[in-house]
Amino acid sequence: MKKLINAVDDVLAESLRGFARAHADIVRASAEPAFVTRAGKTPAGKVALISGGGSGHEPMHAGLVGKGMLDAACPGAVFTSPTPDQMLAAAQAVDSGAGVLFIVKNYEGDVMNFEMAAEMYEGNHASVLVNDDVAVQDSLFTTGRRGVAGTVIVEKIAGALAEEGADLEACRAMAGRVVAATRSMGVALTSCTVPAAGTPTFEIGDNEIEMGVGIHGEPGRKRIPMQPADELCSTMLDAIASDLGVRTGDEVLLLVNGFGATPAMELYLLHDSATRWLD
Repeated sequence: MKKLINAVDDVLAESLRGFARAHADIVRASAEPAFVTRAGKTPAGKVALISGGGSGHEPMHAGLVGKGMLDAACPGAVFTSPTPDQMLAAAQAVDSGAGVLFIVKNYEGDVMNFEMAAEMYEGNHASVLVNDDVAVQDSLFTTGRRGVAGTVIVEKIAGALAEEGADLEACRAMAGRVVAATRSMGVALTSCTVPAAGTPTFEIGDNEIEMGVGIHGEPGRKRIPMQPADELCSTMLDAIASDLGVRTGDEVLLLVNGFGATPAMELYLLHDSATRWLD
C-alpha cells in the first residue's frame, strides 16, 4: 500500500487538522469529538443543517460546510459511520434556535447513529434519508437503496433554502422533494485500499469493471469487460432515466463526480458524454 500518511490511526485527525488550517477563513474543526462547522456562528433564526458519514469520500461532507450549504459535518473513520456523540455535539454547536435538520445517507450505521443522536438531542430537529442509488435495491450495508452522490444535491438545495430563512419544516419538506427526484449510479474501474486494511477491498481484473458498485466496494449489478466511456455513460443514464421516469423535454440537473479518485480530464469527458446523451 502506497499512501501519503504517517500512521493509520492518525489519518483522520491529521487530515481534519490540515483541512481546518487550509480553510481557516470558512471552517473550524473540533477534535474530540470530531466535527467541522462554519467559522462563524449560525445566524440567529437560521435552521442548521448537519450531515456526515465515513471519511474517504472527500469532499463529502466537510467540504460542503459553508454558506448556503451545511452548518456542520461529522466525519467518521474511513468508510465508517460517525458516532452519535459527534452528531450530538455538532448539533449543540450550530443550533441557533431554529432547529436542526439531519441529512442522513441510507447506510445502516449512519441511520442507527443519527437516530440515536436525534433521540438524545433536546432541541427542535428533523431528519431526511437520502437513498438515490439505482444500482441495487439492497446491499451489504443497507436495507433499501444506498445514499450516494445525491446527498450533495440535497445539501445544496436545502442549504440554500435554510440560508434564505425558511423554517425547519419547509427545509425538511424541500429536502424530501429533492430526494424523491434524485437518482444516481456508479461504476468502479479498480478497488480502493482502506488504510487500516492495507489491501484492496476487492479484486477485479485489469480489463474488468464493476457496474453499479457501492461506495464502500459493495457489489454492483454485474461485472463486465471495460467499455468506451460513451457506452458506460449510456448504461448508467438508461438506468437512472428509466427509474426516475424522465421523458423527452424534462429539465434535469446533472452531477458527474468521481469521489476524489477520478481525474478531472476523465470527469469532463464523461460530462460531455452525458450531455450528448441528454440532448
